Amino acid sequence: MMTEPTYKTRSLYRWLWLPAMIILLALPLSAKAQEPPPRPVILTANPAQPLAFGAFSPGASGGTITVVPAGTRSSSGSVVLLSLGYVYNPAMFYVRANPGTVLSVLATPPVTLTGSGGGTITLQTSGSLPASPFVTTLPWPQQTTLLVGGILTVGNIASNPPGTYSGTFTVTLVRE
Repeated sequence: MMTEPTYKTRSLYRWLWLPAMIILLALPLSAKAQEPPPRPVILTANPAQPLAFGAFSPGASGGTITVVPAGTRSSSGSVVLLSLGYVYNPAMFYVRANPGTVLSVLATPPVTLTGSGGGTITLQTSGSLPASPFVTTLPWPQQTTLLVGGILTVGNIASNPPGTYSGTFTVTLVRE
């Protein structure tokens, strides 16, 4: 035979549900700490794909050779592009940044490249893919591929004799 709960038992049940309601009401009001500071932007060059202009002849008056970030090249002036098996391609870099970071590729001053047979030519970086400014979308630590093109200004065949021309240039990213 079952007995009816006494007044003391009923009173105990009433008090048990009250703390449960307080806990449930307190859950949506949880405190949050300050988010961590942003990670630094890391730019790494891919040594397997430097900025390269392939083989060309400056001709009688010289001119320019342009390699765009999409990978095509063109010339102006008396420059003749040669297909001798030498590669031409934009420089490849890898960018690590938090998703949603807005980055701009800063235009750098022209640099002088020195030739193995004497002579110098001028290099100006030009354009990027993705186009500047761009927003990183990949989660940390995945990398966004950045391609940078350039314009090479050459003189005539006497001032720029055949050889390999090399030098370094700087790519600067500005976090906005």
